Amino acid sequence: MLDLTKLARQMQGMSQHMTREAEAARDRLERAQTLFEEAQTHQEELVRRQARWVHRIPFNAATPVEPLDRRPAIQTPPEAHTVFASDGSQIAPSAHEIAYCYLLNVSRVILHYGQSRHPVLDSVPEIFYRPEDLYISRQWGIRTEEWMGYRRTVSEAVALAEIGQDLLVIANNALPAPTLALVDGSLIYWFLEQLPGEARDRIIEPILGAWELLRLAGIPLLGYVSASRSAETLSFLRFQACPYEEPNCLHHCPDLGTVDRKGRIKQAPCQVCEPLRDGVLWSSRLEPGHRSPLWQSRSRILDLYGSHSIYFCYVNVGLEIARIECPAWVAEDSRLFESALGMTLAQVYKGYGYPVALAEAHNQAVVRGGDRSRFFALLEQEMIRAGLQNVGTSYKEARKRGSIA
Repeated sequence: MLDLTKLARQMQGMSQHMTREAEAARDRLERAQTLFEEAQTHQEELVRRQARWVHRIPFNAATPVEPLDRRPAIQTPPEAHTVFASDGSQIAPSAHEIAYCYLLNVSRVILHYGQSRHPVLDSVPEIFYRPEDLYISRQWGIRTEEWMGYRRTVSEAVALAEIGQDLLVIANNALPAPTLALVDGSLIYWFLEQLPGEARDRIIEPILGAWELLRLAGIPLLGYVSASRSAETLSFLRFQACPYEEPNCLHHCPDLGTVDRKGRIKQAPCQVCEPLRDGVLWSSRLEPGHRSPLWQSRSRILDLYGSHSIYFCYVNVGLEIARIECPAWVAEDSRLFESALGMTLAQVYKGYGYPVALAEAHNQAVVRGGDRSRFFALLEQEMIRAGLQNVGTSYKEARKRGSIA
């Protein structure tokens, strides 16, 4: 049981710490704004420096592909358009349950506007119990629980591609209205960096295959990142803050990231804005309904993406600064990109601060506590019907579910 009285004493010190941090954040923001103004006049030179020294810098900085002072308003979408999304949830495997298995529940949400068509709100569950599903990842040192999460990401992408294909078939290969595929979260799958090559291929290849089907269908794909913690655009300003003629970090700042005798992490002269985040910077520069310039992410994991490299921008959606990501084929088609942004912003307004299609996709996919209990009760009935003996949870699990206190 949580002792709130003891906890309240600790919160007093925490609030004082956060007040000091807020003051420091204001100072960092002022420095970032100054650097941004200076970078606007040297943008081409900074991009050239980045391209030349990209292999000698240890930080991840995005590249602007539009003028830094570009902050256009997002266009209003047409009355008739379609937005679809998919999300996933799971029941993790447990050795204390009646059977060692896991379940993925992937939602399918299609919302039509101005077309007198009914929405689609459903989900597709799938249970994994075969040895090749449960133990294949262990050859790469990956726990089954982790592999389940990766499989869920694949299932969500495949579901989007299937929805797009179904819409094309219904429309006889000619979509009647602009259509958008939305993803909750980033399209840059950072977890791929830590995976062995063979395991990584099993995840990224079906995802890119699904994206390719959307590209062929002419359906833009956007990833909506709420409360982004990224600092890729601020990292670009480090080239402006660098005091050296050449931004050769490995030569000028060889001890970057090491810890001194007082336990402080050594920083480079260009890290004057850290730990400020992109969202804070763009909140001071964007009016509601406007977007930042387009940026190309330079994350090293994107080397695996081929023609689907990721671009992004920041959008003031009214209540927050959202990061919007898209594959290269969307960013390179300005008409498609601007249309997709318009439909996304309309989704945010309809959802009172968050895209309604993504909220509904989550609600359709989420597996609640009652669902979990009913799943294992149904599984128990099926096992008993099949003639299996001694079906039940472990003594530990049964004891935890009933307390004597």
